[in-house]
Amino acid sequence: MARAAAHRAIEAVFRLEWPKLVAGLTRVVRDFGMAEELANDALVAALEQWPTDGIPAKPGAWLMATAKHRAIDAVRRAQLMRRKHAQIERDLEAGGGELRDEREALDAALDDEIGDDMLSLMFIACHPVLAMEARVALTLRMVSGLTTTEIARAFLVPEPTIAQRIVRAKRTLAEARVPFEVPRAEELSERLAAVLEVVYLVFNEGYSATAGEDWLRPALCDDALRLARVLAELAPAEPEVHGLAALLEIQSSRAAARTGATGEPVLLLEQDRSRWDRLLIRRGLAALERAERLGGALGPYALQGAIAACHARARTAADTDWARIVALYDALAVLAPSPVVELNRAVAVAMAFGPQTGLQIVDALVEDGALESYHLLPAVRGDLLAKLGRLTEARVEFERAAALTRNERERQVMNERARACSALVAPPPVT
Repeated sequence: MARAAAHRAIEAVFRLEWPKLVAGLTRVVRDFGMAEELANDALVAALEQWPTDGIPAKPGAWLMATAKHRAIDAVRRAQLMRRKHAQIERDLEAGGGELRDEREALDAALDDEIGDDMLSLMFIACHPVLAMEARVALTLRMVSGLTTTEIARAFLVPEPTIAQRIVRAKRTLAEARVPFEVPRAEELSERLAAVLEVVYLVFNEGYSATAGEDWLRPALCDDALRLARVLAELAPAEPEVHGLAALLEIQSSRAAARTGATGEPVLLLEQDRSRWDRLLIRRGLAALERAERLGGALGPYALQGAIAACHARARTAADTDWARIVALYDALAVLAPSPVVELNRAVAVAMAFGPQTGLQIVDALVEDGALESYHLLPAVRGDLLAKLGRLTEARVEFERAAALTRNERERQVMNERARACSALVAPPPVT
């Protein structure tokens, strides 16, 4: 039992530290594949030592130190510093000072602050030599440490497809010898769309975790929000950068209200809005205003930021301007059509014009089949059926949603809603 608990703790720590390890190692060894191997070597070492020795007080530092030593060996084996070898050999006769200095320099490089490394790593993974799908999948894997299962879930595609994209992308970048740096201004725009999509997907995974025992993964949300702020400074003339920042600021403002005392999910309309972070809301509204001031039609992220702003401005759930939200979703559905956008639009339509109207949109999605394995489709349908008093049908939908989700917290909520429907169904009359 103790060993199993240690392994779970190691997995949790490693998941949190993975992006920092990979970013720091990639900067030094200049190779995605090698950086990933070195990070995995550190995990293997932790699995071997921590169950016996105990988890270190600073596990992230321990993993980086372990990976660092392996990086030093790898750099030497690969002769990445071969241009200095002749000088090193000459200096060895004088006491080895140059070799020691080289090792210390490499140590210092790996100990640098990691923020710029993370951004550089994102722009490498979003290099135009890769197809857009490959850019996003690789960045989610390398920068955010998401599993292929979680990435596949985000894209609604099979896991083997995602795995192949990642392998091919790493090979392509290695062959292209892409430099580890944030691109110059003239190269920035062609990579920006993929970077924004990655930040958006990372935040979503943190905001509603695909799998596991926790509904939220705050570290992912924090990383995504930080990167969005950095991008807003890096590309201040791009409206969509500010639109994404607005969306993430406002969504983050609800974090404290999104879970109950035992970690159970609290849905938007049931949240205690006094717990929303007003500073983050103000930051989000200011970012949205910057996007609007830059002119032109709002893009997909700015539209979603505007939807979030409608909720943020409503002091109570009853004050929400659902008609405005429907209009924004209508615009989003034209600009960036997808089944998920249509499902969200159905919820807004139901709130503005009644559950039957929303149900018609949801039933069309069911017929289409694109969201067949997406747990929120039966969850939304169950909610609308329950509001219409069709409780037996609603129970079936909630049970289906519980079976589809991989998140334990969401499964509990869906099962509870199914049980509530069963309890409300009147027994048949005695004849």
